[in-house]
Amino acid sequence: MGENQANVATPENQLNTMSNIVILGAQWGDEGKGKLVDMLADRFDLIVRYQGGHNAGHTILIGDRKFVLRLVPSGILHPGKTAVIGNGLVIDPLALLEESEQLRAAGIDVENQLRISNRAHVILPTHRLVEKISEAIPGRVAIGTTLRGIGPTYEDKAGRRGIRMADLLDREYFGEAVRQVIADHVTRARAFGLNDVIDADEIVAKYSDAAEKLRPLVCDTAVLLKNAMDSGKNLLFEGAQGTMLDLDNGTYPFVTSSSACAGGASTGTGVPPTKISAVIGISKAYITRVGGGPFPTEALDDQGDLIRKRGHEFGSVTGRPRRCGWFDVPLLKYSAMLNGFESMVVTKLDVLDELKQIPVCVAYEVRGKVTTEMPATVRDLADAKPVWETMPGWQSSTEGISNWKKLPQAARDYVEFLEKHTGVEAGCISTGPERTQTVVREGSKFQAVTS
Repeated sequence: MGENQANVATPENQLNTMSNIVILGAQWGDEGKGKLVDMLADRFDLIVRYQGGHNAGHTILIGDRKFVLRLVPSGILHPGKTAVIGNGLVIDPLALLEESEQLRAAGIDVENQLRISNRAHVILPTHRLVEKISEAIPGRVAIGTTLRGIGPTYEDKAGRRGIRMADLLDREYFGEAVRQVIADHVTRARAFGLNDVIDADEIVAKYSDAAEKLRPLVCDTAVLLKNAMDSGKNLLFEGAQGTMLDLDNGTYPFVTSSSACAGGASTGTGVPPTKISAVIGISKAYITRVGGGPFPTEALDDQGDLIRKRGHEFGSVTGRPRRCGWFDVPLLKYSAMLNGFESMVVTKLDVLDELKQIPVCVAYEVRGKVTTEMPATVRDLADAKPVWETMPGWQSSTEGISNWKKLPQAARDYVEFLEKHTGVEAGCISTGPERTQTVVREGSKFQAVTS
């Protein structure tokens, strides 16, 4: 799709300027959501996180200052904006306190800018103990989790035995309720030979102290968001992880434990789906993955190492090296279908600057059959052989370029190739980590939605 062919938003496709927009990862996470949310936050009133926990990190660079946000929405870095942690998250109160203290030290008005759902679930130290069991069961394929207790907390939520923020603030109820959950976790751990020393009284004391510090920030955020929308305010929804890690639609079982797709913005905040105006997907110009699971386009050679080095592809929270590979068209088309986005942001184009040639996977060959559809099982995806087309590299710097026409012709050709094969416009291209290192294409749906 050329520059002059970009579609302008129309009433028919419901891309309304400055309404309630979902920003989400279109691949396996780490696509650059934090930068985009930070870039757009000034144009919205509330920035709302709807799923995940402190296993995901959003890195924001503002001048010479670097922020790694794990739970708090990136928009809190903008004065006067309200950052909301929705009911779809699981929260380690101690980790949240640590993060909020770092923000206060940086001059952020946490007391007035941050609100936390009273229905979000609480991660306990023993949830990490349970996760150790899950990852170490003989014969079970390790998922490669961050061991922060995220999955087991969601398991307790689904099993109707979880502790919510409202329970944490209830002094009479919390102590007894949490001891029952801890006892269950310890019993399971002992059965698998894990004999970590657990002091329930110490946990209750620490969490009760944390509850008092967090109490002024906790409220019914569904009511908060409704009142905000009723008064004409705009919401920007921020997801963690990426579509292919969605519990229902991702590469199961190598997924996260929550709804990373656009639908999670409703279930994770209490905002009706009819109130969401548009969805924007974010994709790297290549692709990365952390942890286990099939990865058809993974580059297991010096090219993969080059991408990792140039893209600084190491987890912002865990420090783990990310697996790197080439752009996957079937995966992006699947992600766009699930989330309904017609415009995407392509990040880290500059990482590819040194390459002579850039392979792109345009289809899969699965047991002799060529398909552009996403296989349902990890077994089929593991057997999928990429059908490649190769684009010429540009071998010149794109770093910091903010005008589409100033990009090298080969770089523009590459972006337009991705648009043609995915059916999704690239309305915005990131050429570096700073807010200003961004191309917004004139006449694009992205521009229409976010202006």
